[in-house]
Amino acid sequence: MPLDVACLGILVADMVARPVDAIPPAGRLGLVAEMGLHLGGCAGNTAVGLSRLGVRTGVLGKVGADPLGEFLVTALGREGVDTSGICVDPASATSATVALVAPGGERAFLHALGGNGTLRSEDINLAQLTGTPLLHIGGAGLMPSLDGPPLAAVCARARALGMRVSLDTAWDPSGHWDNVLASIPHLDFFLPSIAEAQLILGHKSPEAIADQAMALGARVVVIKMGESGCYVHHRLGAGGTYLPALAMDVADTTGAGDAFCAGFLAGCVRGWDVLDCARMGNAVAALSVRAVGAVEGIRSWDESVALLGARP
Repeated sequence: MPLDVACLGILVADMVARPVDAIPPAGRLGLVAEMGLHLGGCAGNTAVGLSRLGVRTGVLGKVGADPLGEFLVTALGREGVDTSGICVDPASATSATVALVAPGGERAFLHALGGNGTLRSEDINLAQLTGTPLLHIGGAGLMPSLDGPPLAAVCARARALGMRVSLDTAWDPSGHWDNVLASIPHLDFFLPSIAEAQLILGHKSPEAIADQAMALGARVVVIKMGESGCYVHHRLGAGGTYLPALAMDVADTTGAGDAFCAGFLAGCVRGWDVLDCARMGNAVAALSVRAVGAVEGIRSWDESVALLGARP
């Protein structure tokens, strides 16, 4: 049976420590209440979220032939995600992140690119996705061997195969934000965070960002704005809609943007309109921040719909 959504992009082993008030001085030891190894990375997180929401989902990416890679493949499989599109590369280490979570839930990261840094278009077999209606790209900006024109070519090829294409960005420490521009004309859904979108498109306001992205060819632009919710724009020149976030006690905001994407895309698979899809994104993101780790707080479709108060 074909997948509903294939998630292409970064796969990361996350070591999450909380709460972190400050980094200890050199040579000193600091204590935290919790530290654990979790599945992470934009593509992996969104794939797990989609699977929990009842969507048939697979993932495409690269891990190393090492214990962290084995952990990620096993964890994804346990969540019901099809892992046949993952390339296991003995020459690459698995990507890993140390996430330091402050008492209020905000986080800072230390990241090793690993296999995500060597993922190339030749590692991606879109032919295996015959019948899959939607390709989601998670982590543009942290795949230096794929970002830019090569990723744009993947997007164009997917659309030529009849797939809708969505793209979510990651923070690019190299500062090559213009790499994303080549993919925008091929996107049905552009789903960046506000901070990343400002750097990619050079505007401050969500309205100006969305107008430019749509002028470049994006069909729908949804800008994630954290505790302020999201901005949805799907008619060039007609303005957009702000949707507020849902209030939750925050344990950890790691992966909240990926959870939003999962909720949004799950609505798309079910044929919901764009605004209701974004509301579902807000609901899934709100549930995700209640637990430590990128995916631990994500719940079922029915539980997520219940948070909205009524099914749209």
